[in-house]
Amino acid sequence: MGQKEYLKNQQREVLQNCGLINPENIREYIARDGYQAMGRVLTSCQPQDVIEQIKKSGLRGRGGGGFPTGRKWEYAARAVNEDKYIICNGDEGDPGAFMDRSVMEGDPHAVLEGMVIAGYAIGAHRGYIYVRAEYPVAVERMELAIKQARELGLVGKNIFSSGFDFDIEVRLGAGAFVCGEETAMLNSIAGKRGEPRPRPPFPAVAGLFHKPTVINNVETLANVGRIFLKGPEYFAGIGTEKSKGTKVFALAGKINNTGLIEVPMGVTLRSIIFDIGGGIQKGRKFKAVLIGGPSGGCIPEDHLDAPIDYDSLLKLGAMMGSGGLIVMDESDCMVDIAKFFLEFTQDESCGKCTPCRVGTKRMHEILQRITIGEGKEEDISLLKRLAEDIRKSSLCGLGQTAPNPVLSTLRFFEEEYLAHIRDKHCPAGVCSRLVRFEIIPEKCTACSICARICPVEAISGEPKKPPYFIHQGICIKCGACQAKCPFSAIAKI
Repeated sequence: MGQKEYLKNQQREVLQNCGLINPENIREYIARDGYQAMGRVLTSCQPQDVIEQIKKSGLRGRGGGGFPTGRKWEYAARAVNEDKYIICNGDEGDPGAFMDRSVMEGDPHAVLEGMVIAGYAIGAHRGYIYVRAEYPVAVERMELAIKQARELGLVGKNIFSSGFDFDIEVRLGAGAFVCGEETAMLNSIAGKRGEPRPRPPFPAVAGLFHKPTVINNVETLANVGRIFLKGPEYFAGIGTEKSKGTKVFALAGKINNTGLIEVPMGVTLRSIIFDIGGGIQKGRKFKAVLIGGPSGGCIPEDHLDAPIDYDSLLKLGAMMGSGGLIVMDESDCMVDIAKFFLEFTQDESCGKCTPCRVGTKRMHEILQRITIGEGKEEDISLLKRLAEDIRKSSLCGLGQTAPNPVLSTLRFFEEEYLAHIRDKHCPAGVCSRLVRFEIIPEKCTACSICARICPVEAISGEPKKPPYFIHQGICIKCGACQAKCPFSAIAKI
C-alpha cells in the first residue's frame, strides 16, 4: 500500500505537523501558525470565554474515560485558590501504544500551547509535564521546547504582554503503569510513592499539593490550540454527536500496516483494519482487536462495523483508552491473551487495595489452570464473579478496568474457554500443554531431521523407512521438529 492509500482515509489534525516540521526548531512551528491561538486567547478572551469555547467544541479527554474537557476546566476555574496547576499526562504505558510519545517527539510546542491556554482558563500559573523516563527523546524535546518558548517570551512572565504568567517544567516518572492514574501521578510529581487515593475530592478541587489541578493527556492538550485556531465549530463538525474530533491510534499486532493513524471519531473498525491497516498478515482470518490496552476489551469480527466512539465501545465491553489497537488473527488464543494482559495489570498494581492486589492474582491463577488443561467449568462463573467484584471495589481505574480483557473474551469467545476446559484442547494451538505434534505418514520421507533436532529424543524411526514416530509422553511441545521439517510432515493438533 502506497502512502496516498494509507493516508486517504485519515484526517490528520493532531498529527498534522509530525514529520513535516523540525520539532527542535520553534520557528518552524510558528511558521505553521503555531502560538497564534494562544496569542489570540491571551489578548482578546476572558477565561470563562475560553472554557465556553472548549465546551462548545465537544472536546473530551483522550486519555481513557473521555470526560468532557470543558467541564473539567470549569470545575477547577470555580475553585477558589491562589495556586492552581495544569498537568500534562505523558505517562503512556499501554503495551503497543505510542501516540503521546510521537506527539511529544514530533510536535512538542502544540502541547505547550495547549497547556498555557488551559492555565489561563482556570487561573493557573504553573504546569508540569509528567513523562516516563523510558521516553528519552520525548523528554529531551519537551525540555528544549520549553527553553525555546521561554526565550521568545511564550512561556514565563507576562506572555504576549497580557499580564499572564505561566511556567512549565518536566517531571520524570519511573515507568509505573499505575502512575497514569491521575491521583497516583499527583503523588509521584510531589515526590511521594505513586499510589492512588480515594476520590472525592477530585483533582480539580484538591489535586497537586492539595491545590486545584487539571490533568489532561498529551493528545487532549495538542487539540486545544487548533480548536481556537480553526474555531470550535470546525472541531465539533468532525466525529459523532457525542464524540467530537479525531482520534490518534497506534496500530499493532497481526496487521499489514502498523503505525500511527488519525481518523475521525465514528469511523468503523473495519475501515481502520482493512482500508488503512491493509488487512491481516499472511492472508489469515481476522479474529479480534483489543482496543484500550490492558484496560480495554477484545472486539470480535461480528462487531467490525461498530463505530469507534466512547459510548459504542463501552456497550461492547471495551473502552477508548489512550488509543492502542492490537489486531489478532486465528493463530491467537483468546484465553492466553486474557492471561497476558491480566498478568500485566497484576504486575503493575501498586498493591494498595485488596481487590486489585489479591483479586487479579486469583483471576490470573484460574487462567493459568485453564491454559494447562486443569480448568473446571465452574471456573468461568468464578472468573465472572471475581471480575465484577474487582471492578466495583478497586480503589482506582487500574483495578476497576483490569478484568475488562477477561470479561470481553468470555463474552465473545466463551467456546474457546470451554474447549480448553472440556476438551483439553487449545483451538489456536498456542497453549503448549494442550497441543500435540504428530507426524503425517504420507508426507514423511524418514529424512531423520526431526529426530536429530529433538532436544529430548522424543522422535524415533529408521532412516529411509517412513514414517517416524513422536512419543507423546516424552515430547515437550517445543515445536522445533515442525519448524525444521522440510516436507511439512509434522502437524500441530
